[in-house]
Amino acid sequence: MTLEGSLLIGQQAVHGTGTAIDAVNPATGETLEPAYPGGTQVDVERACALAWSAFEAYRETSLEARAKFLETVADEIEAIGDELIERAVAESGLPQARIQGERGRTCGQLRMFARVVRDGEWLDVRVDPALPERTPMPRVDLRQRHIGLGPVVVFGASNFPLAFSVAGGDTASALAAGCPVIVKAHAAHPGTSELVGRAIQSAVKKCSLPEGVFSLIFGSGREVGTALVTDSRIKAAGFTGSRSGGLALWKAAQSRAEPIPFYAEMSSINPVFPLPAALKARGEEMGKAFVGSLNMGAGQFCTNPGLVIAIKGPELDAFLSAAGDAVKGSAPQTMLTPGIHEAYESGVGALVSNGKAKEVARGEKGEGPNQCQTGLFVTSAQDFLSDEALQGEVFGATSLVVECADVAELAKVAEHLEGQLTVTLQMDDADLDVARQLLPTLERKAGRILANGWPTGVEVCDAMVHGGPFPATSDSRTTSVGTAAIYRFLRPVCYQNLPDALLPEALKESNPFKLDRLVDGKRER
Repeated sequence: MTLEGSLLIGQQAVHGTGTAIDAVNPATGETLEPAYPGGTQVDVERACALAWSAFEAYRETSLEARAKFLETVADEIEAIGDELIERAVAESGLPQARIQGERGRTCGQLRMFARVVRDGEWLDVRVDPALPERTPMPRVDLRQRHIGLGPVVVFGASNFPLAFSVAGGDTASALAAGCPVIVKAHAAHPGTSELVGRAIQSAVKKCSLPEGVFSLIFGSGREVGTALVTDSRIKAAGFTGSRSGGLALWKAAQSRAEPIPFYAEMSSINPVFPLPAALKARGEEMGKAFVGSLNMGAGQFCTNPGLVIAIKGPELDAFLSAAGDAVKGSAPQTMLTPGIHEAYESGVGALVSNGKAKEVARGEKGEGPNQCQTGLFVTSAQDFLSDEALQGEVFGATSLVVECADVAELAKVAEHLEGQLTVTLQMDDADLDVARQLLPTLERKAGRILANGWPTGVEVCDAMVHGGPFPATSDSRTTSVGTAAIYRFLRPVCYQNLPDALLPEALKESNPFKLDRLVDGKRER
């Protein structure tokens, strides 16, 4: 497929007239062709108008038709072949195997949501039949289902050019909910975005859906993104990125005449608690495994373990020694973009210059551009509690160890934490009492609590929660990964005494979709 550098608005390829985005190979510094001129307010208007015109028809597609569409998107992405892998590698600096795995995850998510759509559980059908003879007051006929909110804007992420971008989890769950999607592509991987966008565009056409079901817009800066979230026809948005960018768009979404849900994943340092008995039994082994997780993807995961909190003593010293040796042997890795590398260097520099943080070890220094040098630092609990800067996220392979005097101070540091995507307990049976003491606090602080694992790696499945209290996400009641993600883009509607001929298929007396429904308080099919 020849890349054109075009916006995809409905079924049209449109040449933008705004400031151009140039993709850069972060491993070499090479500028990649073609350039991607950004969209304008006119393009935003056209995409939003098409999405709105498509909404009424798309939200009432049959369960089978919508599921088939999601599967067709996955098929079309796979049909791109090696060209997609090669372009994503060139634009991200990520290894080929990582991108191949991410393509599999992206297509797996789409097919998972196809299964969710067919099952129909997300409709949450509830039927309370009329009871005209009930005394002292008859009951009217009441029926409830969920419907899509309306057109959704999705902001592609920098660190997952496939799985959290154009056809990623936000797009898959919104389309599953019956919502047209407009994607604001990330500037780091425009060619990858165009390839995937054309695959979705092709699937829309093959499935004979309204063209406004999908559009893809490029744009540098925040002008296009702000225009999208403030358009009155947009009813929700999904975002993965920096806290500053997420908060700016969240404020825009809340300042509308009709505020809308804005689901932003922004900042998390994913603390790890190596508890005393586990440290004593396997501190050295744990230190090496921790650095393995820290280095994964040059630390450019939203679940990267950026903080370790443990009780000071010889056991923690052994952990630090093993982790420090592993850090010193860490090879440099290419970071995703020059901007991310610059921010990483700034964050590490802030730790180096902070008198309350001591350097434990640094990894090997790279020779090429945008190389991540792994870092490990240590501070005391008292200094961590008194200096808010030490709780800031360093997006990359650097972590801070907080040394606590005892379990009470461990609990105090836990209480002081901001909201997180994950919290990890490294524990043995002898640590159960300490873990039990910490658990109520950790439940309030994070969306996912792990035992004896590492936070990097997010399984795409029904039970997964990828969310958490602010600033990990802007809404702690939701998840962006897993089948429950569909509920972000739905709302309930109750139908009172409507004739059967007017009821939606899911609520008709004959139950044509053969759904599991709550009827008069009992589950029926």
